[in-house]
Amino acid sequence: MSEATEAARQDFTPNYRQPDLVMVRGEGVWVFDEQGRRYLDAIAGIAVSALGHCDKGLQQAVHDQVDRLWHMSNLFYTRPSMDLAALLTRHTFAQRVFFCNSGAEANEALMKAARRAQHDLGTGRFEIIAAERSFHGRTFATVTATGQPKYHVGFEPMLPGIDHVPYGDLDAMRDRLTHQTAAILVEPIQGEGGVITPPDGYLKGLRELADQSGAFLLFDEVQTGVGRTGTLLAAEFEGVVPDGCSLAKGLGGGLPIGAFLAGPALADCLVPGTHASTFGGNPVCARAAIEVIERLVHDGLLEQIRSTSAYLESKLRDLIEAHPVAAGLRGRGFLRGLELTSADPELPARARAHGLLIGMVDANQVVRIAPPLTITEVEIDDLCDRLRLSLEA
Repeated sequence: MSEATEAARQDFTPNYRQPDLVMVRGEGVWVFDEQGRRYLDAIAGIAVSALGHCDKGLQQAVHDQVDRLWHMSNLFYTRPSMDLAALLTRHTFAQRVFFCNSGAEANEALMKAARRAQHDLGTGRFEIIAAERSFHGRTFATVTATGQPKYHVGFEPMLPGIDHVPYGDLDAMRDRLTHQTAAILVEPIQGEGGVITPPDGYLKGLRELADQSGAFLLFDEVQTGVGRTGTLLAAEFEGVVPDGCSLAKGLGGGLPIGAFLAGPALADCLVPGTHASTFGGNPVCARAAIEVIERLVHDGLLEQIRSTSAYLESKLRDLIEAHPVAAGLRGRGFLRGLELTSADPELPARARAHGLLIGMVDANQVVRIAPPLTITEVEIDDLCDRLRLSLEA
């Protein structure tokens, strides 16, 4: 370990397991460390760098905004947040939008809005039913909603009024719903839980259950949204419209911004005094998000994603056919999980030795691949070649 990273370990809280690397520069799908070594970022900063690292158009948009206004708080309107809200309401189901800084904050707003709306309706409903193996964040409410007990250890007791049922099981959800259920909360594809795609019709079935029971349907699209699966929102794949959903990660292209998208049922419940975010909709971050959304919906990036992600799928399936330790493929679009025959916690280190950055989920038995949405077919070839070498080492 270098002196610099050893010193950093003494300065930071010890909640991360970082390798002995200091990253200093990024360009497209590539990042560079202090030694000048380059790495193909196949995880995009955990599905964040939607347009790649240091995208020129995004750079210019941010620079222009930095020259104008950095911060005002939400005591006043700012043009970037207004324009971003208009974009999102125009291109999604949302009637209104609340801005914050992260996925956890967006999910907090999502759950609070569901409870507040039920309160306003006078139903007395308060329970939120989430899914096992889900991940919704690390604040107290969102970690309680996270259906992975390992994240609860040492923080008990978890908050009351939140429960879990098996993901993809409509019968289990139906049996758990009661007159106290305020909302159903799920990810259209589970990311941290193992890149799990639910059975066909699951999201539609949840919509029907919510309508029948009087609960709201909430989608956590923090990782799946903003074009990652080939549509602006992943739920569009089944044509399902939720009552609310959360966005973050790729929304700012690398700058911190989250959003709660409210459909008609939740659009009016957060009145003054009920919720707020000092930095939410920050002009610089909002301007970055405008660039991301406009590239997706106006400049043809969504169509490009559908083509290049299909190419990635074909290359990964070729890898599975050729390599004995690769067992299967999960996910959709540019959110992919390569199943391994056994856990391989050392694979990320071997991948770094081959100039590749990957993530591991599902007890180190699934390689999570979520590259920048702008990755090219040539770069996908490079990614798969480096992954093959890493698996063989």
